Amino acid sequence: MIFHPRLIAFFVASLISALTTTFLSFVNGATSSLLFVAGVSSFSVAFFLILYALELLIFREVNKIYTTIRKLKIKDFDISRKSLIKNSNPFRKLNDEIFVYVAKKQKEIDELKQLEQFRREFLADVSHELKTPIFAAQGFIHTLIDGAVDDVRVRDKFLGKAAKSLDGLDALVKDLVALSQMETGAIKMHLEPVDIHHTTLEIFEQLESLAVSKKITLRTKSDLAGPVLVKADAQRIVQVMTNLIENAIKYGHESGKVQVEFTDVKKHVVVNVSDDGPGIPLVHINRIFERFYRVDKSRSKEKGGTGLGLAIVKHIVNAHGSKITVMSKIDKGTTFTFKLDKTNP
Repeated sequence: MIFHPRLIAFFVASLISALTTTFLSFVNGATSSLLFVAGVSSFSVAFFLILYALELLIFREVNKIYTTIRKLKIKDFDISRKSLIKNSNPFRKLNDEIFVYVAKKQKEIDELKQLEQFRREFLADVSHELKTPIFAAQGFIHTLIDGAVDDVRVRDKFLGKAAKSLDGLDALVKDLVALSQMETGAIKMHLEPVDIHHTTLEIFEQLESLAVSKKITLRTKSDLAGPVLVKADAQRIVQVMTNLIENAIKYGHESGKVQVEFTDVKKHVVVNVSDDGPGIPLVHINRIFERFYRVDKSRSKEKGGTGLGLAIVKHIVNAHGSKITVMSKIDKGTTFTFKLDKTNP
């Protein structure tokens, strides 16, 4: 149904004119000329009064609302003054636009609250992660200063522990700097042909002692014949694969297996890094790529690492124009998946 002010005024004025002439027709002595004049007069007066009232009461208020919207920020609304005036029901259009605007602003508020919560957690985590190695190294050094330095055995032991704490602090700071640079886009990916299958085998060799200590079997699987060539930053993709494989070994079951699978999917190679470990509870799945987030904080601290590995992995994969996902089942294992563009040999 169309709600145009002139159309409304025309129908109402016609109705008033019809009623006026009908009632006058029952009056004795009413001529046709009188009925005509009365009908035209009542129609004209009613039409212009109703039209003026509609324009005054409706469109003046619409213009006020539109002015307010312009002050808020007109680019947040997909409307213009002309479209409001032409619209058959301007209030409905305004209501729809304001509803969209409010929903958008509420979403922005929720995101800001979430970011604020992440900021607080991040600051707390950074403080904790920095405090641990600093206090440890500080304790060892002060013990030596207080006299233990004269005991060669104690001195060497404490200096070694202090150095280890400072090495951990150095690794943490480097990871924080790298992560910050990736988030700001300061680090660019230098894409080149990389044989990711060969790279994975080299990483297996580097992590062999860790795998042997847990009696874990490392293996690859590929449905591509020969080298698995992808377009990637060689240094960064090594960082991604090393982190994923090392985590799979650390958190996998004793005497288990870790498998890296390469699947040919049109123009891409899909990479899956799987273990048969205890799995990750569903409540943690959406947060494991956050900085310093650990599923089991006590066990994770025992296994080492800065807590930034998966966050860095996510940013590197994203910088390659891809996305990393994770699927996990309790007591069945975990699989991390991402894809890379293929390149011709």
